[in-house]
Amino acid sequence: MKKNILLQLILCLIISSCTENNSDVKSEDYIEGLTWLPENPDADSELTINFKAPVKSKLYGYTGDVYIHTGVITEGVWAFVPAEWNENIAKCKMTKKEDNCWSISLTPSVREWFASGETAINKLGIVIRSSDGSKKGIEEDSFIEVTDNKYTAFQPAPIIEQTIPAGTVEGINISSGSSVTFAFYDKDKNGNHKDFAYILGDFNNWTLANDGTSQMYRDNSAGCWWITVENLDPAKEYRFQYYTGTKDGDVIRLADAYSEKILDPDNDKYIPESTYPSSEMVYPEKGIGIVSTFKINKDEYSWKNNDFKIKDRDNLLIYELHLRDFTSTSDLNGAISKLDYLEDLGINAIELMPVQEFDGNDSWGYNPCFFFAMDKAYGTREMYKRFIDECHSRGIAVIFDVVYNHATGAHPFAKLYWDSKNNKTAANNPWFNVDAPHPYSVFHDFNHESELVKTFVKRNLKFLLDEYKIDGFRFDLTKGFTQRQCNESTASDYDDNRIAVLKEYYDAIHEANENAIVILEHFCCDEEEKELANYGLKLWRNGNYAYCQSGMGWSEGSGFESIYTGTNGMRFGGYISFMESHDEERTAFKAKEYGNGDLKTNLANRMKSMATNTAFFLTVPGPKMIWQFGEMGYDVSIEENGRTGRKPLHWEYLNDQYRKNLVDTYTMLLKLRSTLPQLFSSDATFRWEVSESYWEGCRNISIESIDGKKLFIVGNFTTEEQISSAKVPTGWGEYYNFISTEQLSDVAGKNTNIDPHDFIIYSNFLMN
Repeated sequence: MKKNILLQLILCLIISSCTENNSDVKSEDYIEGLTWLPENPDADSELTINFKAPVKSKLYGYTGDVYIHTGVITEGVWAFVPAEWNENIAKCKMTKKEDNCWSISLTPSVREWFASGETAINKLGIVIRSSDGSKKGIEEDSFIEVTDNKYTAFQPAPIIEQTIPAGTVEGINISSGSSVTFAFYDKDKNGNHKDFAYILGDFNNWTLANDGTSQMYRDNSAGCWWITVENLDPAKEYRFQYYTGTKDGDVIRLADAYSEKILDPDNDKYIPESTYPSSEMVYPEKGIGIVSTFKINKDEYSWKNNDFKIKDRDNLLIYELHLRDFTSTSDLNGAISKLDYLEDLGINAIELMPVQEFDGNDSWGYNPCFFFAMDKAYGTREMYKRFIDECHSRGIAVIFDVVYNHATGAHPFAKLYWDSKNNKTAANNPWFNVDAPHPYSVFHDFNHESELVKTFVKRNLKFLLDEYKIDGFRFDLTKGFTQRQCNESTASDYDDNRIAVLKEYYDAIHEANENAIVILEHFCCDEEEKELANYGLKLWRNGNYAYCQSGMGWSEGSGFESIYTGTNGMRFGGYISFMESHDEERTAFKAKEYGNGDLKTNLANRMKSMATNTAFFLTVPGPKMIWQFGEMGYDVSIEENGRTGRKPLHWEYLNDQYRKNLVDTYTMLLKLRSTLPQLFSSDATFRWEVSESYWEGCRNISIESIDGKKLFIVGNFTTEEQISSAKVPTGWGEYYNFISTEQLSDVAGKNTNIDPHDFIIYSNFLMN
């Protein structure tokens, strides 16, 4: 009896052992979710990975091919990934075992399948995806722990505490002609820090060692790791990374958050040679992830314009420009080639959509990852400076659109304290909120009341002003600069802490350049916006809906009153008003799609409608912003190729007479603004009748400068001929059709017949 029981126990053990190590599992044995055999994988053995889609999985019911996206997790990044996300190779194709169930074997061993060489394999990252990459079996990344008995990770030495050299700031400190001190801050919300920190770079052959060449010192009072590297070649560009982590194996590589140039192995290779020479982007063989660079003797740019200043902050005529979608080269070289056009158009400022390093190469730029580095997708540092210098030569200011509400997970501050399970910044991260307290954030929300964040932002602002000689900033999403829990209905409410943060940044900017302009995308309550304007900041004012309505020939919601500071007592010049911005639908597109009468089909009338809009926009006092190609009646939807996707170029619009007429209207009115600024100053008398109630009988604007120059503008936004209800003012002496320059008689005190979609400007003067 005992013998039989013993035999049965042995048989059960044999069956259990075979089952555990047998990859050919019967279909009825598959378990929902991600499973693997053996349960405790070894790097030098085969590993079979199975996925059975639960009912709620996006792959449930999917009948197409399924692929595994996988890599060895080493030092915080996915390494030895066999294929790009949408790259379907046979090696990564999973075998369908039954409906909703797939399997793959990494053979002959995990190490050989990944071809990972001498890298220790302790963790694999796993994503199961559809062939087009649009569906994931599990939304969050999955991980498999692996035992590696052949190679072990580097073992750090005990911490060496030593005081950081006086005057050292976070980042790259050039101490002398041949030495550099590196420092990075590492102290979480609870006062804790990582267990070790090392530096790897060209200067130590990318070698981790405990011999003083790579181990960083710890200064707890400063909250920093630091090291001084000596005997460097001042003319050489060096590449480096930080290596830090905890004794339990949570190790990451970090680039320096203050890097002025980074190397990105995933994206740099796609940048055209004409935009950024590949010889200046050579990635180190032993690098992992994003790498920092520095040079002791920086390449100097010889500025032609060292004392450019904005002449009139309240008469800014801004052209918002996205480098990717502005020319065929999608870079600064292309933009420079169009500066003569912009100068002739008559604008006096360019607002560049974000140009600080962002994730990828094809973007609007509101996904920043490195704030001190200019994105290489648009050009070299020298090209950025040349663009700005060329603008200044033409009397054009340059404003950077900057994004301090958030950063992506590639930012070193985010990576240092990261919650990989939930794919967000960790609760102990001293720079970031785990979740934004407001409803507008994307990526990872900065804690805007953190002194660490404020110090970082102020340092970055000063750097951009000093290094690139720009003339100011447009701050993205400043409504989000709050730690107050709020929702859609309360986010715009008065917030004194948010105001204090923005004033502090404004003060820092003006300490660096007292002439710099600061514009906020704020959209908060009047009380808050007025307080900020009274302090000197300017605020975006969105007139898109009204101008789209009038441009389409519809009266409802078409009143223009909100764009003028005189309507609500805002400080004169406090609003940067616009008909279009990068965020808004194009007025000409809406007229083409939804216009009243023949606006959908008649290009001539559609362009006339756009010109009449322009006449009732650019003649309103206060700074104005034009979205690129608005002056040509660009009628491609913002949603073309996805909202933030690449948009088609149409420079050939300039060959069309109707569109050229619109450009001429912009040029004429912009020239008027710059030639006779007194007409648009706070001293001028401005009256207008532009509400919905003036839809029939024509809208009108009257302007008189203190030196006696006068304008009367009357416009018909309807689809029928109209007789203006307002009469041409009397007592001017001389009367001209400002556009045709024809001298007029017998018009004073009379009503005006206006064609559909058209306007007339009367004046008592002509420009030279």
